Amino acid sequence: MQQIPVSLWTLVAGVVVTAISIWIGQNHTLMPVQASLQAPLVDGFFNVMFTIAIALFLVVEGTIVLFLIQFRRRKGDDTDGVRVEGNVPLEIFWTAIPTVIVLCLGIYSVDVFNQMGGFEPAGHPHSATHVASMPGSAIAATLSDTSEATVTPTIAPTIGIGASPQTLGKPADLVVDVKGIQYAWIFNYPDSGITSGELHIPVGADVQLNLSAQDVIHSFWVPNFRLKQDALPGIPTELRFVATKPGTYPVVCAELCGGYHGSMRTEVIVHTLEEYNSWRTENQIAQQQNLNQVVAVNPADLSTSEFLAPHTHDMGISAATLESVVIGH
Repeated sequence: MQQIPVSLWTLVAGVVVTAISIWIGQNHTLMPVQASLQAPLVDGFFNVMFTIAIALFLVVEGTIVLFLIQFRRRKGDDTDGVRVEGNVPLEIFWTAIPTVIVLCLGIYSVDVFNQMGGFEPAGHPHSATHVASMPGSAIAATLSDTSEATVTPTIAPTIGIGASPQTLGKPADLVVDVKGIQYAWIFNYPDSGITSGELHIPVGADVQLNLSAQDVIHSFWVPNFRLKQDALPGIPTELRFVATKPGTYPVVCAELCGGYHGSMRTEVIVHTLEEYNSWRTENQIAQQQNLNQVVAVNPADLSTSEFLAPHTHDMGISAATLESVVIGH
């Protein structure tokens, strides 16, 4: 019986390994649902890396299992194994192949980063509210005294994911100032004056988030968008994206920021345009009513217990206890 050449076995094994790795690499369910224009770019890169990883795993582990079986110690065989000093062509091969793979992945990742907007120039318009909130800002006091300043665009150097090559030089459809504090995210809409604990955006809109941190480093991460950007104290950062699928998606702080880091979560709610306009109108009316109520009440006309009543929960005491303390005093 004629023996099958090793080269033919190697060819067959290569075809099988390639087919299996490509199928697994392109049909896995490891990533959450895509919900942004940037997500397919990241997933495409991840799929390529995962395909290569599967192929390497099959080759390395398959070779180990094959050698364990073929070169196992037979009963009664007490001889030494073949002494192998080295194989220069093999060593060049297994050094060159990973080098080429790493270089190609590096070039691919740079292209993905550029398409997502990572190479946008460093100067971008930011709302004055966002700039004023940065620790050490020389204009913070001035801006806080003028209501007009909250919607005045200011040029500030930023880092992060900005406009893509297709939208470079164009203003975003919606700008939101995002502040990270221990342990919550606060979203301010400069164009409408709305402040929310959740991020509400319309589907298909080019959204720009101006990120800042009040205390320590936080990291704004939306897994479904495949986007993550640090929020740094004193350094403005930016995250620009387009949501493509209405729904509610988790927002997670991905930077250890303290004892309650795990609870620093909120949601980004992607609306249809009609739903977003409705949400915006309702919140503008509600916040205006709250403002009118605050302005209508003169603190000088309130008793001590009435003035402190809204804060009893934060003080950790009941309203009755507060009243008794005030009366006793």
